[in-house]
Amino acid sequence: AIIVDRAEPSEALKATTVWSIGIENAKYLVSSLQLDAFRKGSGIRQETEVKAEKGAYFTVADITLFPKIEKSWMIVADVNQSRVDIGLISEKINSKTNLFTLVQEDIEKGSKHLLALCGAADGMQLTADKLRNTRHFSNTLFNIMRGGIFDNNYQIERSDFIKYIGSANKEVSHLKSALLEKLPEHFEISYLRELADQDADSDFKRLAFEYMPLKFSRRHGDPSRPWNRFSINTTAEDGSKILDYEGNWRDIFQNWEALAHSYPAFIESMIHKFVNATTFDGYNPYRVTKGGFDWETIEPDDPWSYIGYWGDHQIIYLLKFLEFIEHHYPNKLATYFDQNIFVYANVPYKIKGYADILRNPKDTIVFDVELDAKINKERTKIGADGALLKDAGKSIYKVNLIEKLLVTVLAKVSNFIPEGGIWMNTQRPEWNDANNALVGNGVSMVTLYYLRRFLGFFKKTVNNVPNENYEVSNELGAFFEAVAATLKDNLPLLSGKISNLDRKSIMDGLGISGSEYRNKIYTNGFSTHKKIITKDDLLQFIEITLKYLDHSIEANRRTDKLFHSYNLMTVENDVEVSISHLSEMLEGQVAVLSSGYISGESSLMLLNALRNSALFRSDQYSYILYPNKTLSRFLDKNNIPEQRVKESTLLQLLIKDGNTQIVERDLQGNHHFNGSFNNANSLKSALAQLPQERYGELISKDATLLLDIFEEIFDHKSFTGRSGTFFGYEGLGSIYWHMVSKLLLCVQETCLQADVNQESEVTKGKLLDHYYEINEGIGVHKSPVLYGAFPTDPYSHTPAGKGAQQPGMTGQVKEDILSRFGELGVSVTEGKLQFNPILLRKEEFLKAPSTFKYNTITHEAKEIPLEKGSLCFTYCQIPIIYTLTEEEECLKVVFNEGSILEINGLILGSQTSNKVFGRTGEIDSIVVSIKK
Repeated sequence: AIIVDRAEPSEALKATTVWSIGIENAKYLVSSLQLDAFRKGSGIRQETEVKAEKGAYFTVADITLFPKIEKSWMIVADVNQSRVDIGLISEKINSKTNLFTLVQEDIEKGSKHLLALCGAADGMQLTADKLRNTRHFSNTLFNIMRGGIFDNNYQIERSDFIKYIGSANKEVSHLKSALLEKLPEHFEISYLRELADQDADSDFKRLAFEYMPLKFSRRHGDPSRPWNRFSINTTAEDGSKILDYEGNWRDIFQNWEALAHSYPAFIESMIHKFVNATTFDGYNPYRVTKGGFDWETIEPDDPWSYIGYWGDHQIIYLLKFLEFIEHHYPNKLATYFDQNIFVYANVPYKIKGYADILRNPKDTIVFDVELDAKINKERTKIGADGALLKDAGKSIYKVNLIEKLLVTVLAKVSNFIPEGGIWMNTQRPEWNDANNALVGNGVSMVTLYYLRRFLGFFKKTVNNVPNENYEVSNELGAFFEAVAATLKDNLPLLSGKISNLDRKSIMDGLGISGSEYRNKIYTNGFSTHKKIITKDDLLQFIEITLKYLDHSIEANRRTDKLFHSYNLMTVENDVEVSISHLSEMLEGQVAVLSSGYISGESSLMLLNALRNSALFRSDQYSYILYPNKTLSRFLDKNNIPEQRVKESTLLQLLIKDGNTQIVERDLQGNHHFNGSFNNANSLKSALAQLPQERYGELISKDATLLLDIFEEIFDHKSFTGRSGTFFGYEGLGSIYWHMVSKLLLCVQETCLQADVNQESEVTKGKLLDHYYEINEGIGVHKSPVLYGAFPTDPYSHTPAGKGAQQPGMTGQVKEDILSRFGELGVSVTEGKLQFNPILLRKEEFLKAPSTFKYNTITHEAKEIPLEKGSLCFTYCQIPIIYTLTEEEECLKVVFNEGSILEINGLILGSQTSNKVFGRTGEIDSIVVSIKK
């Protein structure tokens, strides 16, 4: 039976089976109860059942081995076995079938399948550095386990697409049933895009653009959380293939970023899925799935339950998609600037008004229970589209891509605090989990740095588009104009340091604009009217916003040449807001290096300062998230100064009365807050529970004083979360490997940009030195003793004094994959694939002939003999062979039909590049000849 508390039967009709072969005359144990007896040499009796004990399986036998003789046996366990499954394996065991061979064949089949999956995502590389080859394979494997991999190149199965349309929108499925049934059994993504482009139904068009035939994706997130269940569903109960994906917001999109390099044509689908899962107020819900998106709900009895918008990573991950499509398919993005085929996620959250957020920035979101029930009813009725925002006519409200991008930007800008960053006030962390307690009081320079890069890209893209006008929702247009006016009116203030008075004034203008926009939609929804935003207005807004961001970046430049990551905002009074700084943090340096604000020379100064800072951990030759520190000992905490006790009439009366609800007095006469308190809310609750007839007047008089004393003692305003209180997980002294790999990638970008900008050879050389140092610190060449695990596998974090913790399922793998292709010199600009391996070390070239094994795009297993002085990897599943030459650098494209295209230089033309991106199967291999 299944353990349940409900008064209902719950049968367990599947079991875990265990069996063994290869041991004759054995006894079998199904528990661990007799192990001690076995260890002491006592006799063992066979077991046939076990009750109220954990199950186990042991074979017990005497084996004699003669010289040069070997003995093999096998124990096999299998989960989720039905009565029919058990009957089948029992029959095989009893029939004396050669089960050794069957099991080995099955293992071999599984291994080949896994290699094929990983190879299809370009996980195969052969260089002289075997450890780096293996680490890249691991990174690729874990990346597709998190985000999934496409089923069969760009091919789509009609049956799955029909099923997807039906679960997304039953009305569309019904209207398009004839078209769907006429689809070929298998067709390419290009065919579907053409079909959608020609279709007048904007809902069908949107769903077609969003569709992705992913498989192998697991439900993921932190495995320590009770709501996360590890599962990779590859086949259904009937044995049919499952095409599905799901993952929390910040995980799945980052894994798709790496996957897109192997499947570039799916970038459009990724972008459509991304922006269509964002809300009209500019945020995203918790989880994205093939069947839509989810949000967190209030569960009073679940201590892990919490609500809030997940805005972290949003700006930079979306930007990486936009940059990718612009590099691979120039101007494609602009074709969506005037197409109303994008939608808003309808999440039952209401962000409070600006005044309420200012009063309590940690309590800013109202969960609308009625709307939650209404949305879920709509989803049941029509499918996943029931969770999309509707217009007054109850149709799904549609906008263009310019509006979606503008909403995302305005959500951040309306929370901009001059010289502080982007205010984190949606009850969820903006960036790193370990700093999640900063929500409310925290202001993120990290988000601001990435917003700067986003606006730089946005400006360039809009500049290149011929459109002079953009049509957006009337309410959004008013929001845009109000924000633009606030920034323009206060532009003269950027000539110097912003005062607390001016800071509050700018905050008010921006915050009230955002609040009024949200409240209009919460109350009335979008109107049918549209507003025109001119190209000049948009460019002027971007230009002015960039000036504000640059001013804040300068204000956050530290004297040690690092930059601040997070700050704290304090509402001093009705007209002033101040900013204070937290300690240096690694993610701020990563983000500012990525922002596009600082030059290669300035980046070098920052990296030198970082190397000499408290963030460097010499034992691992890597970087921690924030400086280590010594925490107060228990007896040094929670001591109320005697002078503060004397200031409070309420405290003195409570002490006189012997009432310990608020404070306690120890034997030495010192005073302490009640030991059951854990934050200021506990104090507020205790004050409310005091007898009103005796203390009511004094509570009104002293409540603020007591809360001030509490904050003085515990400094919870500066409380960041794990980063300031834990020593394990990503806590104090801990290396968080994902952030180190983010550092690696942004330093690589800096190196490559310095080369493009033709900075001095000294600057470029020293930047490369930092890149190689960070790379070695990540650890593929570390000993297992130093790394604390197998260094060919990625891990989450390494606390001080311990080895690497939490293997595999870390976002680090995405950054490492991108960095690896950057080392190999692979890049795409203006739709052209090029090779510029300035980061690649000569020692990676083979020291002896070898054979590269891979699977082709058409699933054929092939081998390529490699000569000494060469190396090989795949890109879009096409083998790329590097050879060293003393002649001019060139490319040789070998086609499957036998022809060869020779190109001077290392840049492929657009036509050939599109064959690579399109995975057409026409190209056999590409030989890249690089100067020695």
